[in-house]
Amino acid sequence: MENTAIKYTFKDFQSDQEVRWCPGCDDYVILRSIQKALPEMNKKKEDFVFISGIGCSSRFPYYMDTYGMHGIHGRAAAIATGVKLANDKLSVWVASGDGDSMAIGGNHFIHVIRRNVDLNYILFNNEIYGLTKGQFSPTSLLEQKTKTSPYGNTQPPFNPGELAIGSSARFFARLSGNNPKEMTPVFVEAEKFNGLSLVEIMQNCVIFNDGCFSKYTDKTVRADMQVYLEHGKPMLFGKEKNKGLVLNGLKLEVVTLEENGVTESDILVHDAQESDNTLHLMLAKLKYPLATGIIRSVKESTLGERRRDKTQHVKEISKFKTVDDLFASGETYEVK
Repeated sequence: MENTAIKYTFKDFQSDQEVRWCPGCDDYVILRSIQKALPEMNKKKEDFVFISGIGCSSRFPYYMDTYGMHGIHGRAAAIATGVKLANDKLSVWVASGDGDSMAIGGNHFIHVIRRNVDLNYILFNNEIYGLTKGQFSPTSLLEQKTKTSPYGNTQPPFNPGELAIGSSARFFARLSGNNPKEMTPVFVEAEKFNGLSLVEIMQNCVIFNDGCFSKYTDKTVRADMQVYLEHGKPMLFGKEKNKGLVLNGLKLEVVTLEENGVTESDILVHDAQESDNTLHLMLAKLKYPLATGIIRSVKESTLGERRRDKTQHVKEISKFKTVDDLFASGETYEVK
């Protein structure tokens, strides 16, 4: 539902609740970025809904002056699906962590992606269980020492992008938790996308996993360690924008401009809208440079649209037009 009469600011989406995250947590940046993004979406306040499960990220609905629900562990995607199917005019957002989404909520996570429910899913990934005080999560690194792996984690982690694209994600973006300038426009693009938009935020946990993404997100190295992807633009990175990605056989390779005759025309141009997800998967798995920005954005029918079309088709071919027609069909008996 479009709204052209009321112009909101980020303050209109701030609730009266005291924000209770640890000082220095990236969750503050994410919260302010989404509050700045919502006024740009041309919707009424009452059309936004925020759903969460359990975890630090799941306090999100309390801090948004919108409709919302703090659900139970791992079930945010299921609740949000019900909300969206009940009223497809709503802009439904999910705030969930790596544990909430990919451990107890793993089944809901892959299937809400597979079904392409028209939701906006923010995945707070800090590679740890923060709220419950530092246990390893499905994204914790091998050999990582945590409260539940004091001698080193023995379980290999999920790559959220790889898992999502393997589950047929149509929209996948990855962003640094300390870069609000990138977050706000991507959240706006996520809302515009008709289908499940998944935005993974590399979110630092200052208490239990401090510096987990600093080799990519620290301001001193970010330009050289990340390639920020934009549709239709060459995959260039580096402080001087003199490095880029090329395809060498079945692998992505980093090259430097003006070395060995390499020019900008040799650099891959990002096509987020390519239906074949092969290159998007390669980008999601790439460790150097780490691919950020909107990696994949491919239009496809949503669960709501398919259900609507199927219902309409069944109505058209059904010989029963009313409930009375159904009750009166076949053998009937009159009880006196």
